[in-house]
Amino acid sequence: MGQERQNNQRELDFRARGEGEARASGIEEAETTVANVGNESPRYGTELMEEICKRTNIREAMERVIKNGGAPGVDGMYASQLRGHLNKHWPSIRQALLEGSYRPLPVRGVEIPKPDGGKRLLGIPTVMDRLVQQAVLQVLQPKWDGTFSAHSHGFRPGHRQHDAILEAQQYIAEGYTWVVDLDLEKFFDRVNHDRLMSQLAKRIGDKRLLKLIRSFLQSGAMSGGIVSVTEQGTPQGGPLSPFLSNIVLDELDRELESRGHRFVRYADDCNIYVKTERAGHRVMDSVSRFITRKLKLKVNTAKSAVARPEERKFLGFTFRTVDDKLTRLISDRSIERVRRRVRMLTARTRGKSLGNVIAGLNSYLNGWAGYYRFTEVIDQLAKLDQWTRRRLRQAPIRYCTTETDRLPIRW
Repeated sequence: MGQERQNNQRELDFRARGEGEARASGIEEAETTVANVGNESPRYGTELMEEICKRTNIREAMERVIKNGGAPGVDGMYASQLRGHLNKHWPSIRQALLEGSYRPLPVRGVEIPKPDGGKRLLGIPTVMDRLVQQAVLQVLQPKWDGTFSAHSHGFRPGHRQHDAILEAQQYIAEGYTWVVDLDLEKFFDRVNHDRLMSQLAKRIGDKRLLKLIRSFLQSGAMSGGIVSVTEQGTPQGGPLSPFLSNIVLDELDRELESRGHRFVRYADDCNIYVKTERAGHRVMDSVSRFITRKLKLKVNTAKSAVARPEERKFLGFTFRTVDDKLTRLISDRSIERVRRRVRMLTARTRGKSLGNVIAGLNSYLNGWAGYYRFTEVIDQLAKLDQWTRRRLRQAPIRYCTTETDRLPIRW
């Protein structure tokens, strides 16, 4: 009886890591049997939910959710409240997960502006649902990620947007100087649930986990106090959605590989590189048919095109020949976007000190430049720096002086 109480207390303790954690983790791991998965047949066992509910896995997921913070879901709970909530309720939550009776709440629908001026519907799960999704992700992603295509770079550990850009640049340098730029219309909103679950069921033998993932897909969205039913799509905003999107588009990757295409994909941005315009149109037609008929998705014909790489942008960059060398540089649209943001940050400055305005600029420019320093035309950043300083000199800022050129704007 005393030993049972001690084990239960270990389950409840989600405070900072203690000395007894290694032993407690060992006890829990001994209670959990995970099927041995061979390389040839990557099918995972029927006890994945036990692996997901391991205390070490839940603790790691909890720390990630707390660190990420973010807005609360429909229940109003903040990430900072998660630790206390788990200390009180984890045994019943764990039981519901293991029994297959856990039911996520609807996501909170929030519209956020897109860079092109449109709006995107973001679904914010509750903090508790974010924890469960993160715990599922931590178990499935290491098992699954190694089976994804090497040409897929989005939402994967060890892959970056810059990797995708370098791969595209390499194809162009090899003579594949026409790009089939595919844009999937409202991809996250159109994912077919039955096809996705069919792909998951090929490898996941734990029916409780399959039921849990489907419940997340169909949890619905609440906006204005009204819950709408979710019949397709993966709500953007949860930790699990990017991983599920890669499973959906892995079918596309495999099809392109089987056809021998040179391609690179980052999430729903997919570029295929060919040698002639005629080949590009042929590929565009055949791949669009595959996407529509097999994946049950839709190609946005208005935004998709067969063109020279310098006429298109990919992940904020484009490619041009400079001094007889193929060069990557920041796209014109990305330059205009940063200028628009700087105008906004320096326009509402009446009554502000110069230091406060520059602090706001640096907060934005640090992140922007951290990504776009990947350009091979450094002069682009120098010109933006000069333009930004001119904006500051012209702005109605309190205590503004002509010494703006010496101020620490960090690119």
